[in-house]
Amino acid sequence: MPRVHRYYVYLLTNKNDKVMYIGVTNNLERRVHEHKTKMVPGFTEKYNVTKLVYFEETHDVRAAIAREKEIKKWRREKKNNLVVAVNPEWKDLSDGWFEISPFGRDDKRNDDKGNNSAIRERGD
Repeated sequence: MPRVHRYYVYLLTNKNDKVMYIGVTNNLERRVHEHKTKMVPGFTEKYNVTKLVYFEETHDVRAAIAREKEIKKWRREKKNNLVVAVNPEWKDLSDGWFEISPFGRDDKRNDDKGNNSAIRERGD
């Protein structure tokens, strides 16, 4: 049986919803985690764009890429309306997916002794 692929077009914003980023990925949870922990240098790291406010899913990678390009061409008002249609309060849809420390590290990451390595790194 062929494997079913999933692709996501997603919109992130910063805490005051002024800066917007549109992306595409085949693993939404991993990609949002990368943005939140600032693992990849670039636009989202520079402007602290970490709040997932919208996403769409498709099984067609070409459709996902085309949709990303389409949304990127829109005026900001139309992008805002897209978000408001499904997320009127602009809540972070990834809340509760993972626990992130204020230092940009995953606090649930454990070493082989079961100690919290993020706390150990800070010297607590």
